[in-house]
Amino acid sequence: MSSETSKKVSFNTAIAVVVANMIGAGVFTSLGYQTVAINSIFPLLMLWIVGGVIALCGALNYGELAALMPRSGGEYNFLSRIYHPLVGFVSGWISATVGFAAPVALAAVALGRYASAIIPINPLIISISVVILVTIVHATDTRTGGIFQRYSTAIKVILILFLIFSGLIFTAEPVPISILPKEGDMSLIFFGGFATNLAYVSFAYSGWNASAYLANEIENPKVNVPKSLFLGTLSVMLIYVLLTFVFLYTVPVSELAAGQAADFSKPLEVGHLSAEKIFGKSGGNLMAGMIALLLISSISAMVFAGPRVTQMIGEDFPLLKKFATTNSKGVPVMAIVVQAIISIALILTASFDTVLKAMAFVLDIFTFLAVLGVIILRIKQPNAERSYKAWGYPITTLIFLVSIAWVMYFLFMKDILPSIEVLLFIKDSKNYVADSIPAILSFGAILSGILVYFVNKQMEKK
Repeated sequence: MSSETSKKVSFNTAIAVVVANMIGAGVFTSLGYQTVAINSIFPLLMLWIVGGVIALCGALNYGELAALMPRSGGEYNFLSRIYHPLVGFVSGWISATVGFAAPVALAAVALGRYASAIIPINPLIISISVVILVTIVHATDTRTGGIFQRYSTAIKVILILFLIFSGLIFTAEPVPISILPKEGDMSLIFFGGFATNLAYVSFAYSGWNASAYLANEIENPKVNVPKSLFLGTLSVMLIYVLLTFVFLYTVPVSELAAGQAADFSKPLEVGHLSAEKIFGKSGGNLMAGMIALLLISSISAMVFAGPRVTQMIGEDFPLLKKFATTNSKGVPVMAIVVQAIISIALILTASFDTVLKAMAFVLDIFTFLAVLGVIILRIKQPNAERSYKAWGYPITTLIFLVSIAWVMYFLFMKDILPSIEVLLFIKDSKNYVADSIPAILSFGAILSGILVYFVNKQMEKK
């Protein structure tokens, strides 16, 4: 094996990055919110099936883009070439500054909370320590990071499959449920809270595009990136549907809904409840330890993928060229360390949740534009060599675009518009600064990216 090949990310590692990016704590908590609006098994399972189909449609279309433009950076690479370098830069700027750092902070804080239930250490210390340790692993060399990612993801999947198997086999008093539709289910899907909850399910599926961020480092990217996107997303979809079924099989819908309604301000620990039904009271600690372990893989995947966006920006823009600096093994150490510093800062200030809510809408804009680019390139470059074409085009493309447009509308109406109204004094607020933060962050991130882009252009002219 040549030295160059040994630095490459294998196909299996690429799949592991996709799976690990997608599976986080959300699938263990979001069902509580869903049962408040939907009290029937078939629509609840359909939420996760439909959410998975949407993610698969996105993965299929990103696969075509990655095969046509096999360079690391994800949306930064795609949008720069489809539309204009400014569009790509702004998307990359937001991903590089908070797009990955905030989810890392969220996962690390959740890990600290779960681990502290077993280990008597301050959750904050656990959170920061894990971010530092994972950063060190990935800042060493790509091969070491790849091995760590594969094994941590394998442990994650094994633990989840163990929970699924245990729930199906060892539950002492299973809930008598049927997965077939019953009277009233169609009205819940088309006229109930289905669409609103689908937006939340979409968050649980985010990360399906992860391997596109490190295309440069993947062996045979024109083939392996599309395959890893599809197989990774399909695997997670199957896991999510089975896991949701086990939760509903072990805990009555009415109990989930009542538990969530009792305190709607924070997510119900559905996984904890299910583990107690399967293993007894000791199941709570078992679930806490399990989620803590699987979140290590999630943090690792984001530390692996995120800095590659920063690295590509550094290669293209002289103002940020230090972020393209690599060690002797080709690892973008500076970019990895900077992302870790931002994540730790967000953990210490406990501001990651606010940042995530503000950035979710903006990041979805760029994902929408990327998939729209599949249609644009089919029209503008019909004869371009495409080693992979999106299966089901244009149906799968349109399904994703319509679905993500709905999620964007939901996010805008729920988080961004009220914040704009407060910012512009259209709506009164008792806490002007806090309530206007989503608008300030979302538009501030875009404007700061535009400013840095033009400052760089002026530097290039000198």
